[in-house]
Amino acid sequence: MDQPHPHDLRPVMSHAEIRTIILGLMLSMFLAALDQTIIATALPTIGKELGDLEHLPWVVTSYLLTATAVTPLYGKFSDTHGRRVTMLIGIAIFILGSVACALAPSMLVLVLARGLQGLGGGGLIALAQTIVADIVAPRERGRYQVYFASVFMTSSLAGPVLGGFFAEHFHWSMIFWINLPLGLVAFAIAWQGLKRLPRHDRPHRLDLLGAVLLVAATVSIMLALSWGGLRYPWGSAPILGLVGLSAVLWAVFAARMSLASEPLIPPGVLRNPVVRMGTLSACFGMGTYIGLTIYLPVYFEAVRGLTASESGLALIPLGAGTVTGATLSGRAMARVAHYKRIPMGGLVVAVATTALLAAFANGLPLAAVEVMLFVLSVGLGTLLPVTTVAIQNAVSLHELGTATGTANFFRSLGGAIIVALFGSIVIGLTGATGAASFEALGASAARSGVDLGDVFRFVFAAGACGFLLAFLFLAAMKELPLKGSARKAAEAAIAD
Repeated sequence: MDQPHPHDLRPVMSHAEIRTIILGLMLSMFLAALDQTIIATALPTIGKELGDLEHLPWVVTSYLLTATAVTPLYGKFSDTHGRRVTMLIGIAIFILGSVACALAPSMLVLVLARGLQGLGGGGLIALAQTIVADIVAPRERGRYQVYFASVFMTSSLAGPVLGGFFAEHFHWSMIFWINLPLGLVAFAIAWQGLKRLPRHDRPHRLDLLGAVLLVAATVSIMLALSWGGLRYPWGSAPILGLVGLSAVLWAVFAARMSLASEPLIPPGVLRNPVVRMGTLSACFGMGTYIGLTIYLPVYFEAVRGLTASESGLALIPLGAGTVTGATLSGRAMARVAHYKRIPMGGLVVAVATTALLAAFANGLPLAAVEVMLFVLSVGLGTLLPVTTVAIQNAVSLHELGTATGTANFFRSLGGAIIVALFGSIVIGLTGATGAASFEALGASAARSGVDLGDVFRFVFAAGACGFLLAFLFLAAMKELPLKGSARKAAEAAIAD
């Protein structure tokens, strides 16, 4: 029988009390989850209306960068000042950033506003997970997962449709204005509902220098990916300088992790081989998924000729498949000893399907492409709960929050870099520097002697490589027997 760790002592609360708090958290999580799906189908319209397709990836990556950097800071700030006040700050910043995005007159202002929005959104999901860990023991956590699963399923299905519908029939700014009433309701619920939370204040230092180093290192490599072959030759001094600067900054960041009293990412957690391999697998798997989510609407609209609303509907299989795969593998973990086999098989399917899209996507009917997107996303979906549970299972209870936060941290970082990489493929192969519309994108591709549809074959090929790397890191991850608490949590999820 598992013995409670001293750091795992939680107040005794009834199921009704816990459910009241969790229902309040759901809307905050929905804000952040919806924002990641609703923008995908509106991005092509945003690029056209603001007259800048070249810098479109930065609308996504600026949010991911700031959200990634502040995620560990939110956890430590909430340890010092309380979960409730930290959640309220996160919601307020997110609302302010959403209003700035909706009013943005240019791509540059939109990118900066998205960065501000990420400063708030980066804490919402992480804080919700931390609050649940505060009030619910690991063995009981599974019974509440159905609530959070419903949030992500709703955002995965509704987000692309709403984004396309708003962009086509109203204005793209509606995808940000919708956050205003939702955010105000979430703020009101958090203000009142989270008063029930116990206080576990502990003194911590925020590693702001580590966060700055991380963002600077990532921005440097992303600028190299964005400018290489377009503004400057790949072997030119500016590109090589950016790559070198990024390498130096990453080295300084690594030194900072080793020397700081409370580093942004505790190096001890990454020394755990299960955490390291599981995190890298999730990083490449989820990062590739985010990249496909962002660039598939461009494929649907620029190559397949769909409208923004139709593009939103066409993206549903990708989101639905991921939730389906995650649900199946998460529940199967309670019944099988070799739980790693499920996502390994799923990733083989994802690699094979994405490779087939790279080879034949342009000659396939749209219905066949939709089926293949669903199949590959089901395969990917099997990876996500298994890596999360395996990572949590490999650490002691007092390290659970840190290990989970580290995994989420690198998944977001992988997404930011892979979105930039996909953008460099599309813009680089078409030579569409400064393209302001899909017509200009297609014309630039024609001048470069390439078909726009063939460009996306390289995007799908890059996606297959990303899923292959996820498979290889998962294969290298040691499969530890599940602890009783982890297994009982999975069984509780099935019971519900």
